[in-house]
Amino acid sequence: MGENGSGKSTLMKILVGALETDAGRVQVSGRIGYCPQEPLLYERLTCDEHLELFGVAYQLTPDASTTAAESLYESLGFGRWRDSQVAELSGGTRAKLNLALALLADPDVLLLDEPYAGFDWDTYQRFWELTAERRDAGRSVLVVSHFVTDHERFDRLVEVRDGKALSP
Repeated sequence: MGENGSGKSTLMKILVGALETDAGRVQVSGRIGYCPQEPLLYERLTCDEHLELFGVAYQLTPDASTTAAESLYESLGFGRWRDSQVAELSGGTRAKLNLALALLADPDVLLLDEPYAGFDWDTYQRFWELTAERRDAGRSVLVVSHFVTDHERFDRLVEVRDGKALSP
């Protein structure tokens, strides 16, 4: 957690390899899923087409990709939009698709940059159910946020200030 400009999103981009470090190194073990703060989506593709495209990129079999997509539509509650182009989606549904793309390959570590911005209350609750399920399955979830209201949902809180991680 930390204020705007403190380095939270920069840290995420370094962890996923989108930015190079000034110093130090990052070692990755396992599969990483990344949900950026601003959804990176193709306006003319449908939700189904996004999930299919990302399934290919993640080297999932067509059956595994379809099964994972169906589960995510159910978990996040946006299956009715599966045939809609991104240009037609609300901000909240775009955020759901963005999260679904990060979860599609069932990553070992899930990096989420302000993931619940734009979620309605029901989706917010579904989000926390998903993160609890991932933790129970031995997966890791790193959430970057400006502020934390549900402290009990986190195993550990770290404040980022001026690019440095501090224990609160």
